Amino acid sequence: MMKKKMTFLTILTLIFALLIAGCGTGGNTGGDTTTPGDGGGATTGSIIIATGSTSGTYYPLGGGMAQIFIDQAGINASAQTTGASAENMRLLKNGEVDLAFTQSDIADYASKGTVMFETDGAIENIQAIASLYSETVQIIVAADSPIQSVEDLKGMRVSVGAPGSGTEANAMQILEMYGMSFDDLGRVDRLAFGESASFLQDGTLDAAFVTAGTPTAAVNELAATKGVRVISMGDEQISSIIEKYPYYAEEVIPAGTYPGFDEEVKTVAVKAQLVVRAELDEESVYNMTKALFENLAQLGAVHEKGTHISLETALEGVSLELHPGAARYYNENGITN
Repeated sequence: MMKKKMTFLTILTLIFALLIAGCGTGGNTGGDTTTPGDGGGATTGSIIIATGSTSGTYYPLGGGMAQIFIDQAGINASAQTTGASAENMRLLKNGEVDLAFTQSDIADYASKGTVMFETDGAIENIQAIASLYSETVQIIVAADSPIQSVEDLKGMRVSVGAPGSGTEANAMQILEMYGMSFDDLGRVDRLAFGESASFLQDGTLDAAFVTAGTPTAAVNELAATKGVRVISMGDEQISSIIEKYPYYAEEVIPAGTYPGFDEEVKTVAVKAQLVVRAELDEESVYNMTKALFENLAQLGAVHEKGTHISLETALEGVSLELHPGAARYYNENGITN
């Protein structure tokens, strides 16, 4: 009898130990999808790519990149919708995501702790993988709008982008070049691209700032229904903003970019960049960088902006330190900053 009792207790002990072990090895459902490596940062098991809204350019490109990383680098990856550039930098800081799309100006602010990052301070664990393509600053109005210039925005109902977004900073800086501020606008709305397009459609908004790769999905949909125009910037203001904020470049939006879009428009652009948590190990980032640039045709099939990405321009506008894995790939291919 004593032997039976001991056997039963032994079995209970084993079951309890197995349950405890099982609890300790549960899956990670947060953004920290890495495990410690051998002195080289973190070894990637799977990655989350922070993108933007589904109506922008980041999300489809992020999905395309994730598939390339799965197919060509053997790295499990997925794209996640977010509030885009500024939020993505904070998600990287907190280890909630691993790679992120952002504007070059926002990456610069984040690394220096300026503008929208002034209160919380510089983000020190972000490094660059590549510049991708131009993010064009578009001032959108309805085709039949009386607004013909930036000065005409005075007293108007204007969306300046989502709160704390790169678009909001761009709007502030462009108005500054015309001696204006948000106080000169009749009403300031802080809306995502899709909401801005919807409000322009129903006439409750007069204009919207949109900083994104062209053609932008939300603008394209509006152009196909109500019709749109993009307001040109003056040569003097373009020169001034580039001189004061060197991460801008002059940009021309060609005629035909949107349905009914008959004339080219002069404006400015920043660069879309792919940024990574510095903790990711060199080998994984090298493999992802290599997979990306050796499969650009696949990315171009996902979104037109993928055709604008090239190895030759990968370091244009990069102010962040390069991740060692990305730097290794560029060195092998003779690309220098």
